[in-house]
Amino acid sequence: MSSRTDHWRRELQVGAVVRRSPGVTRWVRDIWKPVAVIPGAPEAFWKEMVREGEVIDYHAGTVTMELFRADVEGYLVSLNMAAPSVWVIMDRDVTSQSPSGWVVSTVTASAHEALDALDSGESLVEAVPIPESLAAWIKEFIDMHYIEEPFKKRRRDEIRVDGTEDAKGDPRIRQDSDVYRAPANIKKPRLQ
Repeated sequence: MSSRTDHWRRELQVGAVVRRSPGVTRWVRDIWKPVAVIPGAPEAFWKEMVREGEVIDYHAGTVTMELFRADVEGYLVSLNMAAPSVWVIMDRDVTSQSPSGWVVSTVTASAHEALDALDSGESLVEAVPIPESLAAWIKEFIDMHYIEEPFKKRRRDEIRVDGTEDAKGDPRIRQDSDVYRAPANIKKPRLQ
């Protein structure tokens, strides 16, 4: 695996494998789903890898996966999932050159970044199993940068809340309750 390493950041070329399966309805001809990643992959754009009947696996693209010190907690979430995963994020292909209509835009180990992409509603986001070598590479980065913050219980302010409050609502109206209403002695403008 060739990678670039700084103290606060790492990067690695990672390929995304996307599977095309036949659709199950007449409205959906094909189903496109990211299923794996290839650490240290060469450049590729929708290169057919494996064909089994109507199911085809493509090396859909290679992107740079980056790790940043600030995202370490998101990496921990991904590695501690029931099935440790990385996330493949695909966006619409504006050039119309891909067979699926999608292009691989990001491969990330951060569950938080994946959630942000999912919230946008514009991207196809899928968790895929993480290869052991990639998991070890990410874990090494986490071990270098993760600092667990001790839990600090907040203390309530020592303010009395059972006292009376002044200036509730309009000060020209005498009242004991917290009612906001307009004073009755204000003249309303006449409509002409």
